[in-house]
Amino acid sequence: MILASAAGDALGAPYEFKPPVATSQPIAMIGGGGFGWEPGEWTDDTSMAIVILDQLAKGNRLEGEATQDAIVTAWLRWASTAPDVGIQTHRVFRYLKKPTAEAALRSAKQVHDETGRTAGNGSLMRTGPVAIATLLDEALTAHNARAISDLTHFDSDAGDACVLWCLAIRHAVLTGELDIRVGLPHLSPDARQRWLRLIEAAEAGEPHTFANNGWVVSAFQAAWSAIKLAVDYEAPSNFFDAQRLKLGLEFAVRAGDDTDTVAAIAGSLLGAKYGASAVPASWRLLLHGWPGLSANDLTARANLAINGGLADDSGWPGIDHFDYATWHDRFELVQHPHDSGLWLGGVGSLKNLPTEVTAVVSLCRIGTNDVPATINARAEVMLIDSDAPSKNLNIDFMFSDTAAVVKELRDSGHVVFLHCVQAQSRTPSVAITYSVEQLGISFDTAVTDVKTTLPLSRINPLFLKHLERLR
Repeated sequence: MILASAAGDALGAPYEFKPPVATSQPIAMIGGGGFGWEPGEWTDDTSMAIVILDQLAKGNRLEGEATQDAIVTAWLRWASTAPDVGIQTHRVFRYLKKPTAEAALRSAKQVHDETGRTAGNGSLMRTGPVAIATLLDEALTAHNARAISDLTHFDSDAGDACVLWCLAIRHAVLTGELDIRVGLPHLSPDARQRWLRLIEAAEAGEPHTFANNGWVVSAFQAAWSAIKLAVDYEAPSNFFDAQRLKLGLEFAVRAGDDTDTVAAIAGSLLGAKYGASAVPASWRLLLHGWPGLSANDLTARANLAINGGLADDSGWPGIDHFDYATWHDRFELVQHPHDSGLWLGGVGSLKNLPTEVTAVVSLCRIGTNDVPATINARAEVMLIDSDAPSKNLNIDFMFSDTAAVVKELRDSGHVVFLHCVQAQSRTPSVAITYSVEQLGISFDTAVTDVKTTLPLSRINPLFLKHLERLR
């Protein structure tokens, strides 16, 4: 949810304040736009969400007054240097007498009393982290969604939208199902009927038909419309189900106008449904933004948030060096049989890489300082070496997507090191996929040559089953 929302934000940034994007025009994470964003750089949508996420990553509870005070304080600090702050949010911050939640609530009401218009999309765009704060408590999730929205958006439409979206995210995380109606019982009876009609209208239209998507209702409808289009898309036989996440974000961006926000909103729910592995590795490679974070940093914070601010027994995430000392055969280091610019190996070889290596693709958990500082491009793919189908949500897509990002790195001039812990199951599986899909090698030849190059290979049975599709 965290990664997909940030990816949607960065994907939509170059197209913001422009008309709907024609289907003939490709959507890409190219950077630019009115604020000169770098490729893969997120905007205010993700920056404001990170402030909430950071509190969860510290183990703090959102319903606490001290936590909400800390959120308001951090938002103000961010806004003092941010290139883009939403109009309504900026007004609320301008009226703040002191950096507290209580003061923010008063300021939000003052803006509403003066303008009568405080139903912008600025609280919905950042609401994603609220949904994962209390996964086991539906009522508290709804309460927190409205409370955090109210800090800047007094209008009940903004709070209603955040309640519905957060409860849909929660439901998707827990069940794998998309149901935007699951939160309707948490609205007032009148609001419930109104939002049901709005949802039905969204499902009958297309994202671009919901004009003025700076308004929270239209942004909600455009995002849900994009998601429905992606889920209902009649895909060709070579289409991975995980690719519906990317497709949904593209549909959201094509809505035009506030493209980064609509895509960030859509991304939070799509990510909750399809998982982090459905966010293309090429996007994660580019993803970055305030306050100097990368996609890997977002992953670490999300894991801490889900676990109440606690690392696991090994100290991950956040540990400087992940301890694999008890694992043997960690120092394998060989060149790919069909591409001398791709090195394959175990995690131990990170300490002794050939000098020409400039990019690392990791298929296992690593510490924050395990990759040498000389490496200027790195991607982490959380591929689990297990024959249990539930351990890897999008395994076929993961093999193909990782092979594709390796090829992208190679085409841009990088010499790449692809590794897992022992280079016995995960690394050879991706190396075989790379041979077949990116280099055009026959399946049987690819398997034979990779296993010859990595003689200790013992690819797990589930991986072998899924690799068979490459025939």
